[in-house]
Amino acid sequence: MLATGALGAATVTALFLISAQTSDRSPTGSSRIAFPWEIDPPPQSLVPLDEIRSGGPPPDGIPPIDEPKFESVDEAEAWLDDREPVLSLVRDEAARAYPLQILTWHEIVNDTFAGDPITVTYCPLCNSGIAFHRRSEPTGAARSLLGAKDPVVLDFGTSGRLYRSNLVMYDRQTKSLWIQFTGQAVTGPFMGAELETIPSQMVSWAEFREAHADASVLSRDTGHRRDYGRNPYAGYDDVGSTPFLFDGEHDGRLDPMERVVTVSVDGASRAYRYRSMNEMAQHGAAVISDVLADTPIAIFYRFGTTSALDASEIAASKDVGAAGVFDARIAGRRLTFEPSPEGFRDNQTGSTWNLLGEAVSGELEGSRLEAVVHDDTFWFVWSTFRPQTTIWKG
Repeated sequence: MLATGALGAATVTALFLISAQTSDRSPTGSSRIAFPWEIDPPPQSLVPLDEIRSGGPPPDGIPPIDEPKFESVDEAEAWLDDREPVLSLVRDEAARAYPLQILTWHEIVNDTFAGDPITVTYCPLCNSGIAFHRRSEPTGAARSLLGAKDPVVLDFGTSGRLYRSNLVMYDRQTKSLWIQFTGQAVTGPFMGAELETIPSQMVSWAEFREAHADASVLSRDTGHRRDYGRNPYAGYDDVGSTPFLFDGEHDGRLDPMERVVTVSVDGASRAYRYRSMNEMAQHGAAVISDVLADTPIAIFYRFGTTSALDASEIAASKDVGAAGVFDARIAGRRLTFEPSPEGFRDNQTGSTWNLLGEAVSGELEGSRLEAVVHDDTFWFVWSTFRPQTTIWKG
């Protein structure tokens, strides 16, 4: 049953709007391979197959970007607003930004970054932006089907299905279904395999641009006609709204649509409320120091980033801020931080740091904190997939 109410109807409309112009390329992979929902009797699955529900569009009806083009920061400046959110990837000297105004319409980008094949994903229904290595070792049925023993590079598409309101991807080589939030294949020849997550961070365009003026930016030249910059899910992230096509149990500790920063380290999981960080903010910023599974972490939060899911124009949406999660140690030395007018300052050396965990002045200038894999998402999805999570109380 489709969601009811104004927001539910709007979400249905958005999904059909996004898929109104179908992809030029139909689902690939061997034509003799069926999708799991086409098989009778149904194949084995790690989750109930009847809970993997159609969201409306067909496979690749929301077209992934398979041949991404990139442009310079100066070129992207012409169409990106300072406060717009981008998904940032940084490795060594390489940096790349994936604007959410593009990801909202495509959800998956099959790319190569710093020499590695990756998949950058965004599920608007969960506000979950996650990047993965897309090389996976075939075992069992996948090895037999592909005739390969060595790791293979997978190409991912949108299945048109949702599991607990989360994007379900499929790989074009075997048509296995993968849950975006966990990176795990839940049915098909790759069942049980898990993709390795790459640290990424949602930040404002201005924050990213200032830190990485020589970076590359995903271009709006995608091969598809979309109204980039507009949000087809207007009003979806209202804290009082209901997740679309979510049929799981709600964890009542927080409202389902409350925005949280979420972290898992060595099996320990914790959620940090955006609301708490907003209330703590001084100079427009806040810092949380915590220890999770014996790992000291620092969470930086700063005003100045709009929601991708609020107003119909992303650039005009409400300011929800942005966060980054980092290992608080440099060369084995633990640092503690506090907000400052320039960003963040460590109490040990007085160095100034930006939201991306990079020291921009002081004794440690040029140093970079190790990023900790995290997500900026809604409480309902995190508590569904990490039910044993704790909530930071301060």
